[in-house]
Amino acid sequence: MTVIERVPALAPFRIRSFRFQWPADLLASWAFEMEGVILGWFVLVSTGSVLALAVFGSLQFLGTLISPFFGMAGDRIGNRNLICLMRLTYIAAAALLAGLFLADQATPVVVFAIGAVMGLVRPSDITLRNLLVGETMPSDLLMRAMGVSRTTADSARVVGALSGATLVALMGSGMAYVAVCMVYVASLLLSLNVGIRRLRVVGEAALSPFAALKAGFAYVWSTPDVRAATLLAFLMNFAAYPFVGSLLAHVAKDIYALDQRGMGWLIACFAAGALAGSVTLATNGARIRAARTMIVSALLWFVGNLVFSWITVPLWGEAMLVVIGFVQSFCMVPMAVILLRTADPAFRGRVMGVRMLAVYGLPLGMLLSGPLIEHLGFAMTGTLFSLVGIGFTILIVSRWRRHLWHPEAAANMR
Repeated sequence: MTVIERVPALAPFRIRSFRFQWPADLLASWAFEMEGVILGWFVLVSTGSVLALAVFGSLQFLGTLISPFFGMAGDRIGNRNLICLMRLTYIAAAALLAGLFLADQATPVVVFAIGAVMGLVRPSDITLRNLLVGETMPSDLLMRAMGVSRTTADSARVVGALSGATLVALMGSGMAYVAVCMVYVASLLLSLNVGIRRLRVVGEAALSPFAALKAGFAYVWSTPDVRAATLLAFLMNFAAYPFVGSLLAHVAKDIYALDQRGMGWLIACFAAGALAGSVTLATNGARIRAARTMIVSALLWFVGNLVFSWITVPLWGEAMLVVIGFVQSFCMVPMAVILLRTADPAFRGRVMGVRMLAVYGLPLGMLLSGPLIEHLGFAMTGTLFSLVGIGFTILIVSRWRRHLWHPEAAANMR
């Protein structure tokens, strides 16, 4: 028996397309995290403002407003073609930033402007990855494939965060961005080999973009399990992700008194936990009930955030981030599986595009948390967001209990 046949978590690699998609996504995620560390620290140091950091972090998700159009475009021109065009955009933006840093011409205004452009495209990258997995992977391998696919982002947060901080410390931001460009180029070359197996919907060419988009929204709203998962996705992005994302720069600098490498370690601890969760799902994911797991993990995530917001010792904070990262995977991976498995294939691209709108909760949460932290402090703000998250999670479960908690519901089928 080959290694792939002996190890259940490696079963998705029997599909040729996935053998190219996984490393392509891994490299893209690695570059994302390197950029996040380089630019986040630059903004915080050059402006000295947590609010500016929060605003910059929110710009990275500006494209959530137009993500349904990306899903619709993928339905029409092919998801592989679209993701390759997106990764060409990353290369161009990274090359421009590399030139600015090497020429010592980078300013907060310029970084914010380029960050806004990248923010229009990047949020839909994860959507296109999931769609490519959904259209090329047999249904019996879907949960394992999504778990393995998720490791690209999780492992990249470990390697990318640490390597980004190290490269800046050793070579400066300019040469660090040259490395980012090279990683993006390798990702694009691998993406060109991803397979295509796209469902063409009868009459899709006759629909105008807005008519097709309207049909996608109507489908999401009228499908209970899809609607509930999308609302929960918005809640997690609004109330949970800000405190384990861009705000970690504030935690590292102003609470733990750490430098840029210390911030990289905080990010890496969260990512290490998430990676462990993804690997666990890739190995044993076929045994879980997706919706139940998603709900319980969402509640545990908010509890973990509440505890983390009061920790002032770096070592304990790092340990808590590992736990939160692990729970996060058990929430977000089953959520993606529910949407891919229960959505009508004819609407899958639009459903994932509409779900991507939920990511807009993250910049909203960032913009709200920044001023609150400056007035109330990180601990009180984290507590407030966590309690709001727990309350609304319970409301969502109560409203769609039959579709989310019943063991025979479609969202809980093994």
